[in-house]
Amino acid sequence: MTTPGGPRPRPRPGSYPPNYNPNAVANNMQNLNINQPNQQQSSNLGGVSAPRPSNTTPFGQQPPPFTGSRPGPPPPGAFPRGPAPPNFPPQASFPPNTVSSRPTGPPPGSQPPTFASRGPPPPGALPSSIGGPVSPSPSGPGPRTGPFSYAPPTSAPPHMSGSGPVSNGPPAYAQSGPRFAPPMGTSMQRPSMGPPPSLSSGMSSQPPQMRASFGSPPPGAPFSAGPPQNMPPPPPMGSSPFPAPVPGMLQSSGNPYGTQTWPPQQPQQQQPMFGMPPGGPPFPNQSMALGQTGQSKIDPNQIPRLTSSSAVILHETRQGNQANPPPPATSDYIVKDTGNCSPRYIRCTINQIPCTQELVSTSAMQLALLVQPLALPHPSEEPIHVVDFGESGPVRCSRCKGYVNPFVKFIDQGRRFICNLCGFTDETPRDYHCNLGPDGRRRDADERPELCRGTVEFVASKEYMVRDPMPAVFFFLIDVSMNAIQTGATAAACSAINQVIADLPKAPQTMVGIATFDSTIHFYNLKRELQQPLMLIVPDVQDVYTPLQSDVIVQLAECRQHLEILLESIPTMFQSNRTADSSFGAAVKAAFLAMKSTGGKLLVFQSVLPSIGIGSLSAREAEGRSNMSAAEKEANKLLQPVDKTLKTMAIEFAEYQVSVDLFITTQSYVDIASLSVIPKTTGGQIYYYHPFSAVSDTAKLYNDLRWNVTRPQGFEAVMRVRCSQGIQVQEYSGNFCKRIPTDVDLPAIDCDKTIMVTLKHDDKLHEGSECAFQCALLYTTVYGQRRIRVSTLSLSCTNMLSNLFRSADLDTQFACLLKQAANEIPSAPLAQVRDQATNVCINILYSYRKYCATVTSSSGQLILPEALKLLPLYTLALLKSTGLRSDGRIDDRSFWISNVSPLPTPSVIPLVFPRMIAIHDLDDKDESDDSIIPSHIPLSSEHITDEGIYLLENGEDCLIYVGNSAQPNILQQLFGVSSLEEISNQFVLQEFENPLSKKLNAVVNEIRRQRCSYLRFKLCKKGDASGMMFFSYMVEDKLSSGLSYVEYLVHIHRQIQSKMP
Repeated sequence: MTTPGGPRPRPRPGSYPPNYNPNAVANNMQNLNINQPNQQQSSNLGGVSAPRPSNTTPFGQQPPPFTGSRPGPPPPGAFPRGPAPPNFPPQASFPPNTVSSRPTGPPPGSQPPTFASRGPPPPGALPSSIGGPVSPSPSGPGPRTGPFSYAPPTSAPPHMSGSGPVSNGPPAYAQSGPRFAPPMGTSMQRPSMGPPPSLSSGMSSQPPQMRASFGSPPPGAPFSAGPPQNMPPPPPMGSSPFPAPVPGMLQSSGNPYGTQTWPPQQPQQQQPMFGMPPGGPPFPNQSMALGQTGQSKIDPNQIPRLTSSSAVILHETRQGNQANPPPPATSDYIVKDTGNCSPRYIRCTINQIPCTQELVSTSAMQLALLVQPLALPHPSEEPIHVVDFGESGPVRCSRCKGYVNPFVKFIDQGRRFICNLCGFTDETPRDYHCNLGPDGRRRDADERPELCRGTVEFVASKEYMVRDPMPAVFFFLIDVSMNAIQTGATAAACSAINQVIADLPKAPQTMVGIATFDSTIHFYNLKRELQQPLMLIVPDVQDVYTPLQSDVIVQLAECRQHLEILLESIPTMFQSNRTADSSFGAAVKAAFLAMKSTGGKLLVFQSVLPSIGIGSLSAREAEGRSNMSAAEKEANKLLQPVDKTLKTMAIEFAEYQVSVDLFITTQSYVDIASLSVIPKTTGGQIYYYHPFSAVSDTAKLYNDLRWNVTRPQGFEAVMRVRCSQGIQVQEYSGNFCKRIPTDVDLPAIDCDKTIMVTLKHDDKLHEGSECAFQCALLYTTVYGQRRIRVSTLSLSCTNMLSNLFRSADLDTQFACLLKQAANEIPSAPLAQVRDQATNVCINILYSYRKYCATVTSSSGQLILPEALKLLPLYTLALLKSTGLRSDGRIDDRSFWISNVSPLPTPSVIPLVFPRMIAIHDLDDKDESDDSIIPSHIPLSSEHITDEGIYLLENGEDCLIYVGNSAQPNILQQLFGVSSLEEISNQFVLQEFENPLSKKLNAVVNEIRRQRCSYLRFKLCKKGDASGMMFFSYMVEDKLSSGLSYVEYLVHIHRQIQSKMP
């Protein structure tokens, strides 16, 4: 792909900082150490660069980066996790791969470290594609990966320390930022928890017809498959190849989602799923007796539910020359890469690949990958190795352009190699040659990361660049219309930007720009020579232009002082503004024109419906309400963009590597369905604050912005997934722009973005062989380095239907179902989408019941495969979610659809199935339980008392429900008031000097750390609209528009029975 835009001068040698590994996370964002005043943060990237070890360093110790020379094995090993160097000395080659484990908080009284590590993500110059055309290739089992030393952590990961926050609320504008410090003693981990469901409309009692996009029902022809066999119990902890966890290190903070207990089906020997409790073997299926009369005999206390678990799973990706099934995405786990990439980067819906398309159809399950190429690793995991092959670039297959990986087979004494993707035999480059050992593997395989690790990062050579890598550019566009000024949205945006300036990449080439808009557009000249910023007004919002070709975007180092002065003065400059119109489309187009020659991130703060100029919109929601008879028909139109104007603009933005993020701080309808086209096409994201409150939302706006600019990310990226022969990519889905079928163009990508890749067979696979998938992401880091992140996953092939159900990945299966449902909502009636989702669940369970259940199973039993036993619960939660409920605001549904598209797998279940805990009895928590967050409560009103106080969170919102009979002394301790009426609806959590309040703040801070999200607090009271909203998340209850969990299981069972012959 030829990247438009004029060439830019190449940065001076030595202007790059040390080679930060993409794993590195911004300072304490993993703990969400977001409410610490910015003035406390140091301005440099403190620390000392790790020493370069000698070439004799044994593998597994601290080696240098893999630079340059192909001849001879490069020094191997895991790279040190030291802090980032304080400055950037000139270096002729890439410096050592210094990686900071997720930074931790400062000790009491010390200054917190700055956002020390910026990682991998930015894309830069793009070749026409990452490689040649994707050609299917025969799969074959690759060489086994050799043993290597593994040293488990011998000490606890860094812990946060420091005094507790005085308040979890927003700061005053005069202060530097919200004060939110992670609780003391928490380990740096990022498990994922759950989000909120909502009311669903009634489900049809008739089995709805399936559409192709949601999967097909099992064919009528019988398919013989042996019944599942019972698996032996996992070995005791002592027999695990991993030593027992060190006390205090591997304790997670109470993940509410228990691990799945199905073990892998292995030909020779059962391998343990590390982290499973010892005990008897899990049953291959779970049965529940249902009466033939249709009346449920199910004990609600015995039906499948999520279970709390604080155990950390130690996961080795391959063992015994075959893949280990991954732990659930919602669990807390530590990965050891032994050939396959971590499941954080690629997850497959089924962990054994069906040999034929017919077998996939019979199972009714989806065959797809969820790819999150820049996902955050666990702090205890080995960092990704950076390998530099010099000017020759990484070794690749000359036919399919696949990258060398652990499953490439070397033959003829290492002089040739067979590609595991297409089966083509290539000559090994002379300077990459190495003899083979007695086992047929290269003698240096364990010393070369690309031959023994599933994920590796290559330094891109010049052939991957059509221009110099782009600099990191951040352009801020702020709404200053009357509504934005009066609601405090403009002041909140300026305050947030002012605080995050210190967190932008500390690279000489980092550039910034700023503009404001109402009915006209205001640019600002930030050149250092001027005594103060100079405003330049663009009045024409139909044919916009940029007033200056330069000086609008300048280097941060040159304009820092002017920028801070400007941000402090903007709310005052426009405080008397009476212009209600918003020229959003024109402002975005003008900002793009200023960024056209560089590319970069455009961050837009928008408060009202765009009403003037290019891309102006109308209040379509009101028009839809006026015609209630056509409500269902009109709803679909309101969920689609009003026209193609913004889409056309977005495609142009993507061509010039401009990514757009929208921060919508509004009180009313803004037509998110139309606005969301821009971030979706450009690899951006929407943040939605409705109704915006300057009191309670300012802190979240700041924290969202800070994470946006500091998380590991990359620019001008292009991604391709290659498959073994017999499988091909059918479709990509996510936030990106696609110009050619095989590649995904990403103006920006970050650690939170996931792309769904649906697969299909184009040939039959062979039982016992392996099928490989390789994701290659070419991108530019925020420090201007061009990189190729390559992740490879190789899975065994099977002809046994029972193996598919045994190896199904519930979280990934449901994530695909959720994303497909979200894609259908704008174009199909909600009732039809709900029926399709239910039918997917029914068809999967019917296939299992018909072909895999034991002969002795009673027809009166609902048989659930162990790996998918929670599928009905998750599906019911989806039906009651914001996206599929019949009620609710159009913008809320549009935002839900937009949010689902790039959602990472660990966040999917939380989105529809939030976590609820009791907070009135935190003092009664068992002291022997090390987890900060207490066990979650089932989402049923039966578990809510009028005397209780409950917290329900979904990763974005945090609802606090206070019962009418809550004890005054508890209210006084938690909220500083003695009665429910005294609590403000614009709720801000504060910390008081009592144990209960401190425990609640510790719980909230831990949830924020886990979610990498600040959480938006909402107070809910029984009897009003807020209380109804809280109870709409009770997924297990029977609601006006949906069945209860038990009733839904009965419904599923009836439909399966009706299908049985």
